[in-house]
Amino acid sequence: MTAKAAMMAVVALALAGCGDRGGEDRACPPSGRSMLSGFCVPRWVSLKRGEVYGRKGPGKDYPALWIYRVQGLPVQVVAETTDWRRICDPDGGATWVHRSMIDGRRMVMAVGGAPIPLRRGPAVNAAANRLLNGRALALLGRCQGAWCKVKVGGVSGWVAANQVWGTAGPPQCR
Repeated sequence: MTAKAAMMAVVALALAGCGDRGGEDRACPPSGRSMLSGFCVPRWVSLKRGEVYGRKGPGKDYPALWIYRVQGLPVQVVAETTDWRRICDPDGGATWVHRSMIDGRRMVMAVGGAPIPLRRGPAVNAAANRLLNGRALALLGRCQGAWCKVKVGGVSGWVAANQVWGTAGPPQCR
């Protein structure tokens, strides 16, 4: 491939928009930008395995800062290299993980320690059918305004977007 053809391919990829690996294929929001992977940054993903090393820099030669031990933990990708993703975690920490350790499934985590109601509809006055425990994980369905439909343990319901971590647009790291 010539240099001109390669440049045209990169431009075409950037113009095509980007989505997450969870099936959404939409253009990057105005605050986002297309990156090496062709997906938006920032974007939401989840951890693929129950043991993921978070490193100080983008490579195995960098020391591990900590080990994530929660499969499905929602994280936000805020930067990337070809093989590494800089992520923000629910506690506000930032670290680098290998791209093979992330999954495009969109998960959310209940914020705070108290249970939050899973409502039958996207409204504060909708009946609650179950509770989502504090810091529990749930599969994110779709969001409608300030409400998101989630599923956990075969039960689905609506939660206020500000009651779960994994839906905000701007970068979540400190």
